[in-house]
Amino acid sequence: MDQPLTRTTSPTVQVRIDHSSAVHVAASAARALAERCALPGALPHKAAVLASELATNIDKHAKDGTLYLRRLPLGGGLEITAVDRGPGIPDVAAAFTDGYTTTATLGSGLGAIRRMATDFTLRTESGTGTLACARLSPPEQAAAARQELGAVCLPAEAEEHCGDACAAADTGDSRTVIVVDGLGHGPQAAEAAQCALRAFHRVPESTLPDILTTVHRSLRHTRGAAAGVLRLRAGQAEYAGIGNVRALVLTRTEARHRLTGQPGVLGLTMPAPRVHRIPLTPDSTAVLHSDGICPRWAHLPSPFLLRLPPSLLAAAVAHGHRRTRDDATVLTVRPRHVPPTPQTPRSRP
Repeated sequence: MDQPLTRTTSPTVQVRIDHSSAVHVAASAARALAERCALPGALPHKAAVLASELATNIDKHAKDGTLYLRRLPLGGGLEITAVDRGPGIPDVAAAFTDGYTTTATLGSGLGAIRRMATDFTLRTESGTGTLACARLSPPEQAAAARQELGAVCLPAEAEEHCGDACAAADTGDSRTVIVVDGLGHGPQAAEAAQCALRAFHRVPESTLPDILTTVHRSLRHTRGAAAGVLRLRAGQAEYAGIGNVRALVLTRTEARHRLTGQPGVLGLTMPAPRVHRIPLTPDSTAVLHSDGICPRWAHLPSPFLLRLPPSLLAAAVAHGHRRTRDDATVLTVRPRHVPPTPQTPRSRP
């Protein structure tokens, strides 16, 4: 039996690009993260270059820009996501041409970024801004950089510890994700959240009620937490939650199936978990987020937001709708793609 592939998403490193000196800060943060991820050879240097190029573009051509750096949600490596509210890129094809630059629009260095990154995704809209995600993995783990899964996990402003956390696990043909919100914020909330993730990793293949029950029991000697668990297969998702962790599904035209967890606190009082089954279309993206994200973002999302892939959607929602006084996590995911098993041709008698 295959062992489940599981991964905890560490708190996201956030670098606001509000001055030219932030370019160096972003490069140093990317190098340090690559070293913590144990990326071999020249990959830490490449991570620093990717962050430097993305930050330079924001500094020169955009406003309200931020880099979000984190470990990949599944597999080895890291990702660097740049978000801004600049003018957008009028000619994306030209922007990827070596030597292309303009004083009015973003574009410098994108060709080099695309060549250097294991996977690179970019979306832009005039008057809205640009989002770009560069993922970097060792060659033998390149598939991890193409997973349709994104996450941002940020502590409250002025807090060192993050009381939110999230994780993902692939088992068989399903993908299961969890978002945890430890009560309050600070070290004790972070302790509860990490305890919940350890419990999740022990039973990622269990039913959703059993996962929540296991988490509930593990939190009895902590301050407690809210949590939402989502399992996706082709064509369908299942959701169960306790506390204020929200789930919804985005299609290319609207937000659907907005759900909130049942009243209760894991570790203190938990009702019998109910499982909600949600149909998924091929273009659906499921979203889980804590109450550090203002829920109004999903009432009338823009067409641009609805069309974003998971790797960019998480950063876009966090950047535009985070409540800075609370820990904030948003996780975006699509079902796991499982290639069909080749059939051995039957031999003729």
